[in-house]
Amino acid sequence: MTGGTAGEEWRGWRAAAQDALYGPGGFYRRPDGPAAHFRTSVHASPLFAGAVARLLCRVDEALGRPAELDLVDMAAGRGELVLGVLSALPSDVAARTRAYAVEIADRPPGLDHRVEWLAEPPAHVTGLLFANEWLDNVPVDVVEVDPAGVPRLVLVRPDGTERLGEPVSGAQASWLARWWPLPSEEGARAEIGLPRDTAWAAVLDGVDRGLAVAVDYTHTTDTRPSFGTLTGYRDGRATAPVPDGSCDITAHVALDACAVAPARMLTQREALRALGVTGARPPLTLASTDPAAYVRALASAGQAAELTAAGGLGDFGWLLQPVGIPDPLTG
Repeated sequence: MTGGTAGEEWRGWRAAAQDALYGPGGFYRRPDGPAAHFRTSVHASPLFAGAVARLLCRVDEALGRPAELDLVDMAAGRGELVLGVLSALPSDVAARTRAYAVEIADRPPGLDHRVEWLAEPPAHVTGLLFANEWLDNVPVDVVEVDPAGVPRLVLVRPDGTERLGEPVSGAQASWLARWWPLPSEEGARAEIGLPRDTAWAAVLDGVDRGLAVAVDYTHTTDTRPSFGTLTGYRDGRATAPVPDGSCDITAHVALDACAVAPARMLTQREALRALGVTGARPPLTLASTDPAAYVRALASAGQAAELTAAGGLGDFGWLLQPVGIPDPLTG
């Protein structure tokens, strides 16, 4: 921890990141969009959107093929995922699909008219609500253990300088004790995921029937990191988190704390394989019988391998929350 001069603004990381990301001039209000600064599964390959399209079709079947089928893309960026899903759907399903992109930034010019652009998710959803790397950008407070073994809130200035504040108390202390108990070791850190639990519960309340899915960097109670995960991203590179609007500020998500029964957690590798994205190489015989098809299949296999790679995108967590239907990824 470092100190600062008197009179400078000190705030918890949650308040500081909220303004830096979503306030006037905030990172997520920039016209260049998130894709200019970091690469998600959506940007890695169209196979991801194709898998989500197949998931929507399974939800559609479980719902009995309703006259109107909702697709809600949370933290939609510039609409890349929702557009990819629409283009990958069978025509009969696409004709019944109402597509919503939920994003704080302005609607991109020229976006497909089939996509409704919203600042908040619709109040009633029958279909699939998909939140890819949304919860990691719901700001959270950071705590650090002081020399006496007491967890205290970490305060931060706009230039990223930190100091320790008051001891954690109330609902934050209860969440910490339940979901991320800290050792008494000085310097141990955690992120209090309570705002993410609340945000996820709020979007679930809007799902009347169907499936809600959260996909994110994650850890569970037996894999919590000792010093937290708060970081920044700028121009495609990890950087120090500075709450001045110049970079993304993110932290991994305790998806197990967000889960509401009968939720299920999978790795992205498991989920995508269940949806037909395997990364299997095409047979060599295809190279001689249809070289162009072989090259296409080989490229697709490479993209699938990236989406499912251990130590990379394949380790992302998928939290599946069915509402009034069976889990469409079982069996």
